[in-house]
Amino acid sequence: MGFLEGKRALIVGVASPRSIAWGIAEAMHEQGAELAFTYQNEKLKTRVEKIADATGSGIVLPCDVASDEEIENVFTELGKHWDGYDILVHSVGFAPREQLDGDYIDVVSREGFQVAHDISSYSFAALAKAGLPMMEGRDGAILTLTYMGSERVLKGYNVMGLAKASLEANMRYMAANLGPRGIRVNAISAGPIKTLAAAGIADFRKMLHHVEETTPLRRTITPREVGNVAAFLCSDLASGVTGEVTFVDSGYNILGMTGLN
Repeated sequence: MGFLEGKRALIVGVASPRSIAWGIAEAMHEQGAELAFTYQNEKLKTRVEKIADATGSGIVLPCDVASDEEIENVFTELGKHWDGYDILVHSVGFAPREQLDGDYIDVVSREGFQVAHDISSYSFAALAKAGLPMMEGRDGAILTLTYMGSERVLKGYNVMGLAKASLEANMRYMAANLGPRGIRVNAISAGPIKTLAAAGIADFRKMLHHVEETTPLRRTITPREVGNVAAFLCSDLASGVTGEVTFVDSGYNILGMTGLN
């Protein structure tokens, strides 16, 4: 029996079989969790339905996290299938492409800044807030995905670094607020992985090569490795862990002056 047997998980943000969210879904399914998914728009619906089928799920709901109405509707519809749920996975991040193309101070704009923070950070709190009535009393777990660009400058990451810093602070405040209600909130900071989202980052191939040369494990990581840690953090095995950022990056975050290793 898997260590998530009897748990129900809503996964927001899965977009393709190459995404980190898919690695999380796969690991949670293997550990016995019952899953539900959201999709951003009609273009992605069929793709997410295929992913849901692969995990035995028949619950696929529309959710553009920029819309409070759609967020509320997710839990209205989810309530028609489940009387409650135990796990919320937030795998959502976005900034307009032009915000990632060039030096930060040259390309940052008020609109781009607002969009990045709204989609990448505020949506985490909005989903948790809307889904709270279905999670209370179940010793729930909420998880988001961040990146080291939140605390260190990475060329081309620009306003997304600020949005991820906001997301991590968001996570800590949520952990403090929801802990007395028995709900844990954590984040995973994953190393660079070949995903659709990564395609928008300049010189991404160079980043992968750098990681392979310098990390303690001398390799990049896989979505499934992130998924395994996510499954653990959302299980009762991690019942004493909340408000934490856990790195899954082959150890890159412990290094200094990496070019000399």
